[in-house]
Amino acid sequence: MRFVPEKKSLLGESLESFESEILAADFPKYRAKQVFDWIFKKRISDWDSMKNLPKAFLEWLRINYVIDPTKILLDKQSNDVTQKFLIQLEDKRLIETVLIRAPQEGVGLDKSRKTVCVSIQVGCAYGCKFCASGLAGFKRNLFASEVIAQLIHMSRIDSPKLEQSSNESVSFDNIVFMGMGEPLANYNELVNVLKIMNASWGLNIGARRITVSTSGLAPEIEKLADEGLSIRLAISLHGATNEVRNQIMPINKRYPLEVLIPAIEKFREKHGRMVTLEFILIDGVNDSLEQAKALVKIAKRLHAHVNCIPYNKVEGLEWKRPSITRQNKFVQILKDANVSVTIRREKGHSINAACGQLRLKKELEMAEQEPSPSSPFIKPNIEN
Repeated sequence: MRFVPEKKSLLGESLESFESEILAADFPKYRAKQVFDWIFKKRISDWDSMKNLPKAFLEWLRINYVIDPTKILLDKQSNDVTQKFLIQLEDKRLIETVLIRAPQEGVGLDKSRKTVCVSIQVGCAYGCKFCASGLAGFKRNLFASEVIAQLIHMSRIDSPKLEQSSNESVSFDNIVFMGMGEPLANYNELVNVLKIMNASWGLNIGARRITVSTSGLAPEIEKLADEGLSIRLAISLHGATNEVRNQIMPINKRYPLEVLIPAIEKFREKHGRMVTLEFILIDGVNDSLEQAKALVKIAKRLHAHVNCIPYNKVEGLEWKRPSITRQNKFVQILKDANVSVTIRREKGHSINAACGQLRLKKELEMAEQEPSPSSPFIKPNIEN
């Protein structure tokens, strides 16, 4: 059974399609831009805040649309600078959004660099062995409106004064599709989201501030290269040989490295910008010196930056992170080979910040409290 919202959300509309709807209802076309200024620039959350719209038009909007199809269910602040939000969708499904603040020397937290990590699916079907996102299975794809809603929520929380301005875009330095789900498996909605994010009538976010991360769907990487969207691409590599990737990433059996790497090359050549290789370091799995040397070859071929991430422990999974000494030796091999590399130390451990952990915990609690067919944890899978 496919979930169909009762009403469309304005957050998922393009200006062109919304103008067509308005004209078909015998209202002036310019009303579309007025409405979008209210929802994307001023981030209003209710119809009554749209002060310059006539009553008849507002009534038509109420009948045919909702503004935001989501609500924040839980807000957890870690003991560092990571803040995780559990967001409930219209069908009671749960997703996660993370706001990460990186303080800069000599400035306050409000002036820190801010990254928002958004989700694009409820759960994940790709079964990476170290990840919490897919532990409860894949439920459905998100609609574009449900992805944009995450950014609107974060903007209201982080910069509430933006609601009084019609000129500023969102205040984040980076938006990354690295939350729950595989972005390229929800391809059409992803492209719609990127266009709304990038458009001057939408969130007006520069494409260079947007990163799409994928586990390695090679055909969709090539397709994305042809979209004309100058976004950044990150590859969840996590293994520098097919043998290791096959062990922890089932997608590699469909698109092994000899298929994936040429697709990444096409994207890079099309956009002329450095790709990032994400590499979660897992003790005894992919942290060997041989893996580091193999990773050097891939990074050099792709002229890529490598982001090493010590594994964030997930309850119920066997994996653990390497020692600091082991981590440093791995990274040093890349540095000695003149590969651009960073190592991202753990953030958000106190709030279960690994993708999917907070949602999984909450759904288990809800299932125990209400063991009924309406429970989002035990409801049969539904797909868009």
